[in-house]
Amino acid sequence: MAILVIFCLGIANFAAHKAVLESGHPLLGQMPRFFHLLSGRVSLLVEFVMLLGAMLMAHAGSLAWAWGYAVYSAFNGLSAWLILTRKV
Repeated sequence: MAILVIFCLGIANFAAHKAVLESGHPLLGQMPRFFHLLSGRVSLLVEFVMLLGAMLMAHAGSLAWAWGYAVYSAFNGLSAWLILTRKV
């Protein structure tokens, strides 16, 4: 069950991440150079590695990683909302 929840949170994180990348927000221009490699796809790769790691750890029985990924997803959603609504 934890793996399914993490997977659904991962889909939401990828959607939020992609929306932020496509928003053209001025904050993206201030990111480090490596962030801009392949039009931000490197950051999507990091997002994938985090999702994969959380799913593997949850599969191994560590529910703390599932809770950690849920907290990360909440902060990720909040920051995406702030950026997309131009509150930052």
